[in-house]
Amino acid sequence: MSLCMKSNLSIAIGAAALAFTTLPAHAIGCISGGAAGAVAGHVAGHHAVIGAVGGCVVGHHLAVKKKEEDQANKLIADYATSPAGSPQQTKDAAGIAKLAQKKVPVAVKWEQSHQASAR
Repeated sequence: MSLCMKSNLSIAIGAAALAFTTLPAHAIGCISGGAAGAVAGHVAGHHAVIGAVGGCVVGHHLAVKKKEEDQANKLIADYATSPAGSPQQTKDAAGIAKLAQKKVPVAVKWEQSHQASAR
């Protein structure tokens, strides 16, 4: 076997091992962000790999923020439709408070208005 074939084989084995060890659940937003970052990096001086890594990080961050905001909106809607003083309403309020601690803007705003009306 030539040196070139050995290196290609070891790269293929390494890529296959990496493909089987990654978890797609943690890649939310990474694919689209990475693609956009790769294009931007390529246009900005042939730095596609650096752009892809940066785009993946930013895309993941934005997707997580969006997911938390959607979760807060759902909890707020559930709280409003639950009977007053019910265990479900208490559970929804606790979930909103937890998201407010993470600085999710919708949850923070709801918690501030809810505390002001309770006074």
